[in-house]
Amino acid sequence: MTTLAPTAPAAPSVDALGTAAARTRSAVLEQQIREAPGRFRVLTGDRPTGRLHLGHYFGTLHNRVRLQNLGVDLFVIIADYQVLTDRDVADHLTEHVEELVLDHLAIGVDPERSTVFTHSAVPALNQLLLPFLSLVSVAELNRNPTVKDEIAHSRQSAVSGLMFTYPVHQAADILFCKANLVPVGQDQLPHLEITRTVARRFNDRYGNGTPVFPEPDALLSDAPLLLGTDGTKMSKSRGNAISLAADADETARLIKGAKTDSERHIAYDPAGRPEVASLLLLAALCQGRTPEEVAAGIGSAGAAALKRTVTESVNEYLAPIRARRAEYARDRAYLRGILREGNERARAVADETLSEVRTAMRNHY
Repeated sequence: MTTLAPTAPAAPSVDALGTAAARTRSAVLEQQIREAPGRFRVLTGDRPTGRLHLGHYFGTLHNRVRLQNLGVDLFVIIADYQVLTDRDVADHLTEHVEELVLDHLAIGVDPERSTVFTHSAVPALNQLLLPFLSLVSVAELNRNPTVKDEIAHSRQSAVSGLMFTYPVHQAADILFCKANLVPVGQDQLPHLEITRTVARRFNDRYGNGTPVFPEPDALLSDAPLLLGTDGTKMSKSRGNAISLAADADETARLIKGAKTDSERHIAYDPAGRPEVASLLLLAALCQGRTPEEVAAGIGSAGAAALKRTVTESVNEYLAPIRARRAEYARDRAYLRGILREGNERARAVADETLSEVRTAMRNHY
């Protein structure tokens, strides 16, 4: 009788290995940030396509404030040009840009310590795109899984060149200010790898032994995944999100209509009861407790009690943020002033970087 050799365990995928390495590196980076925050410059930001919501807040926004308060140099880009990656026109752009500024001020981003600016207002940043595009191949862009996913979910009838080159645009956004740290989710790691590739190839081709750009590190966080009120991914475009600008009544209405299940006993079971688990997680984040502790407090009181608990927790947590937002919203001239100052600061940095690039490429005439 033939004896079969034991089956070797499957090797982890390249994606799994990359994510594991990024998590290990992120732990090291967190320690270095605490020890010497001044060594780091962070580039992060959003596309102005609507108001930011609780998924954004607990996923990324509160981390921006944390890094700022630790002493990291924070650049926040409002990527208005990139609105056109997956849509034909940029509707209500001015309003959406101001709303993003309001959201950042309300959560604690300090324009005296951080730079908030718009993509379109920094011409030198966009001039980096041409030399950067020459450093990557069409095949490399084609293989990018994040681009594939974004194309699959695109709102456009045909894929634009802007969508295809989106990772290189992001490379320009990051490298213009020589950011060496980029907070990202796991799905954004392929984009950041393109940025690292661009930086490395530019340095090899034009650096003459002196690197022009850093190869930025990913800072992965254990950002919680909050579902929308319909049980799917929380998204501005799906109308299933609780925005930071929502008032207490609107929040109560949205949570009241949130999807749950028929089981009366409330328990935290992300795999088996994802909608209930997401609501418990939201309440827990607002209360500073674990989802299991929140669930234990509700017990067999049912979905109505769960929704009351979530509503009270969210409204209490957001009350000071909403108050600050309302105060800032009364002075739109102040918002525009913040953008003017941030744009001027970003332009000065970009102009200096572009001058270095032209010198390295020997086209500084």
